[in-house]
Amino acid sequence: MKKLLLAIALLSCGLSAQAQKWNVDKSHSKLGFSVVHLSISDVEGAFKITEATMTAAKDDFTDAKFNIVADVNSVFTDNERRDNHLKSPDFFDAAKFPTLTFSSKAISKVAERKYKLTGDLTMHGVTKPVTLDLVLNGTTTNRQGKKIAGFKASGNINRTAWGVGTMPAAMVGEEIELRASGEFIQE
Repeated sequence: MKKLLLAIALLSCGLSAQAQKWNVDKSHSKLGFSVVHLSISDVEGAFKITEATMTAAKDDFTDAKFNIVADVNSVFTDNERRDNHLKSPDFFDAAKFPTLTFSSKAISKVAERKYKLTGDLTMHGVTKPVTLDLVLNGTTTNRQGKKIAGFKASGNINRTAWGVGTMPAAMVGEEIELRASGEFIQE
């Protein structure tokens, strides 16, 4: 009898620890960036997220895995001429490399609701590891009774490491600040 109860307990623990899939709510999510122009001002822009998922079995998200895809052709800086230049082979070469992707590899909790998220960023045909600061804004339940989790991530990368842009740093900064925010809905 004890063996049967132990087996049932182990089975129910295994079922409760099964990873759940979460999908991005695109209307409440954004992938943005900022770069210094002429060493004196910031130019901000954004990409449309075309798909993003998260899987997690733990309520504190310490086992979360994120996969995000953004459309390079959607780059928007509020200046059509600059946007077209960013899409050109001088920068992103969107015709040849139409997507930007991030696939997480590890997550570690550093404080309450704060994490370090490590993964591979693929841009301009180059994949490199990056580490981002991740904050869990909170969780709630929507009107349909589904769980929602809100996150924001930030970090800096050097655009030249991905071969993006040949402009001198005095014109367009090499360091790019990335900022993402999103709501994920549990399936």
